[in-house]
Amino acid sequence: MNQLVSEARKLDLGGQQAASIALYRQALASAPGSFDAHYGIARALDLAGSYDEARQHFAKALELASDSEKEQTLRMMGIAWTFVGDVNEASRYFTQAFDRRVAEKNPAAAADIANELGRVYLELGVTDQAEKWYRTGHEMSHRAKDQLAWQIDLADMRWAHAQARIAARRGRQEEARRQEAIVKTLLDKGGNDDQRIQYAYLRGYVDFYFDDFRGAVDALAQADQKDPAVLILLGEACDKLGRRDEAREYYRQVVQSSSHAVNSAFARPLARRKLADYNGSTQFKEGPA
Repeated sequence: MNQLVSEARKLDLGGQQAASIALYRQALASAPGSFDAHYGIARALDLAGSYDEARQHFAKALELASDSEKEQTLRMMGIAWTFVGDVNEASRYFTQAFDRRVAEKNPAAAADIANELGRVYLELGVTDQAEKWYRTGHEMSHRAKDQLAWQIDLADMRWAHAQARIAARRGRQEEARRQEAIVKTLLDKGGNDDQRIQYAYLRGYVDFYFDDFRGAVDALAQADQKDPAVLILLGEACDKLGRRDEAREYYRQVVQSSSHAVNSAFARPLARRKLADYNGSTQFKEGPA
């Protein structure tokens, strides 16, 4: 059974969800109480677009999870609800994971989850709650003890990054650009050079929401080309510019990603719909695996 689960996991990470799901089903037939098999098949089912069944398996995984496995499984259930755009249910699970980290007196980990939930709210269009949770993440990050200067700057950078995106969603260009400049200033201090691709993403994000689609494409080309959030924006910007072949390729890259994270949860369903529209068929529409 362990070998089946291991092979199924490799197939899932390699983008072969149908084959992965088939092996996970074999594993569950022989070991219906396997946490790893329920968790793994749920992940693969989400990526295959079988969202209802995915959540059933995540629910079972939550029942079977050890204490050390509980938080990650709660987060994955939150992501599963993000795939279908249900921000209230997603929040319910992320909040439980956040509360566990606070109870454990782990503010850095709590900050990560708060920022993750802020991202869910933002991308699903609930900007007030997005701001609340991003602020919570910023406050929690500063509660961590013995932080170095670069860690403090990183937390401040993430908060400014979030505020710029929130302002862009609200149509407040001056504020978005002001916060974008704060990110750049913090970056230029040094110590967080690995965040420059996130700055490129921010520039592209802000440009996109203020209809500078050429600027968005140019900036996003310098961002992480494996990130579904970057790829979906590139696809949409190319669409706006009438560059359909490029847009189609970016959407295809989104659905080929094996990421099961918040970025994938809002990007992948949209990319599937876009590809279905391009093809005039149901080839890429969500459905049973």
